[in-house]
Amino acid sequence: MSKESQMRAAINQKLIEMGERERLKELLRAKLIECGWRDQIKALCKDVIKEKGIENVTVEDLVAGVTPKGRALVPDSVKKELLQRIRAFLAQHST
Repeated sequence: MSKESQMRAAINQKLIEMGERERLKELLRAKLIECGWRDQIKALCKDVIKEKGIENVTVEDLVAGVTPKGRALVPDSVKKELLQRIRAFLAQHST
């Protein structure tokens, strides 16, 4: 396991243990709904379903068709806020 992987795992574990991961997920969910991202993803899913046909589309098709665009559509302001919250948490709970 690389040093970066170990660091990510340790940070993730700390976030989980302290309950911060759930709070961050709720914040992210609210921000994405607020900025209209969720509606954009719904529209992308509908496009994939129309393209492939309701009988021929799988969950895997939806994930493959929507994930790259969905990640790109997350506003920078939301990413920055989440990163700031994580950094503040780590600063407050660093050992």
